[in-house]
Amino acid sequence: MTYRLFEGKDHAVSYWKYRISPSGDLLQQVLGFLEKHKGRPSELAVDVGCGSGQGTLLLAKHFASVVGTDVSPAQLELAMEHNKEPNVTYRARFLQEAHRVLKPRGCLALLNYTIDMELSFPYCSLQELNQICKEFYAALHPYRSPHLGQSSIQLYREAYESIPYPDKEWRECVWDRKRMPLSAFMGLVESFSSYQALLKDDPQRASSLSQVTCQRLMSCMNVTSADTEVEAAVKYFYLLACKPEES
Repeated sequence: MTYRLFEGKDHAVSYWKYRISPSGDLLQQVLGFLEKHKGRPSELAVDVGCGSGQGTLLLAKHFASVVGTDVSPAQLELAMEHNKEPNVTYRARFLQEAHRVLKPRGCLALLNYTIDMELSFPYCSLQELNQICKEFYAALHPYRSPHLGQSSIQLYREAYESIPYPDKEWRECVWDRKRMPLSAFMGLVESFSSYQALLKDDPQRASSLSQVTCQRLMSCMNVTSADTEVEAAVKYFYLLACKPEES
């Protein structure tokens, strides 16, 4: 069953503006698995649950053709609006069966990151800085979709364990570091479905929570502008699997 968490137009705009994409190093880990088990040429990549397409565009130079799919028309509208790659297309119909779609030696890559990012800033107490972040995440946790459980990592781990392919890999904690303005970090957290649920339920509380958190972080950093750059450590997890020749 598909649960729809990122469909609204405003949420899609926030998603495009603030959502991050995996670094080149992290993407290369996925592509390395594909080259190891399938080799070249790389004909087709399907980005399932592509959202507004940031990650989809990263695949364009590595594959002859890239297809992004998502259940949200609003997300796909933004993806197509920002797409300048001739080999990238988008579709709204979700691909139900990856096993059926994959060719022999085709590879499946499921990659995601968690909300519990860690910040660092020069001459600043990392413990104090990230305690503020933890309190922000904790305030949003009651608004997390119950369909996702306590952690989406568990859903991916269960998917990994259920895949019968002999060639597969599971990585639960890969830290990817990115520099961004503090305002972009706040926008990123606000793009998560838990914040959006709070925003829908109590707009004033959501706005106040975000503003107070941002002010506390600036005070801890001893800066006066939310445009100040911080380093965010983002915790990714992923599973990789290669379909056998005969299955």
